[in-house]
Amino acid sequence: MTLIDKIVPRYDFREVHTTTARAPSSVILDCAARQRAQDDPVVQLAIGLRELPLRLMGRSRPRPLDLDDFTFLGRDGDRSLAFGLTGAFWQADYGLLEVRTLEAFKTVDRLDVCQLVMGFEVEPMPSGETLLSTETRVFCPSAETRRKFAPYWYVIRPVSGLIRRRMLGRIRKQSERIAASG
Repeated sequence: MTLIDKIVPRYDFREVHTTTARAPSSVILDCAARQRAQDDPVVQLAIGLRELPLRLMGRSRPRPLDLDDFTFLGRDGDRSLAFGLTGAFWQADYGLLEVRTLEAFKTVDRLDVCQLVMGFEVEPMPSGETLLSTETRVFCPSAETRRKFAPYWYVIRPVSGLIRRRMLGRIRKQSERIAASG
């Protein structure tokens, strides 16, 4: 059973993207853990557009949404790691709840928020490359929450996919650069 399966075995929405890298699994996961939106101007733009309504309402966040807003949910050696976010993502301010630990994440019992887990998994391949995948799962605890989240998901999913693919590309480049220099 993978780490993401242990954290969120049931989910309502899912997205998976993959790439390969010529680097050790440990280096790849270390690079994944260090990813930030400000590392990519296209991702910065996408998040800026997503948060534009909040700024227009004069209620902007102190800083754009980034991996620092996620809860680190764990790392399974050199196989996988996961981050989580809890909120009403369809709201202009994401409706985020402050959840600081894996245990707190697992025990959220509100029906008006979703739980999102973004996991990274690596698998050595016979070619010598390492397969890197990122999987995003969203669990909606009620039919009402699913109805609220679904339109948001279908609008944001193409952008989310672009963000994930660009993130994978950055992780691949960084990890290959580190592997080549070490």
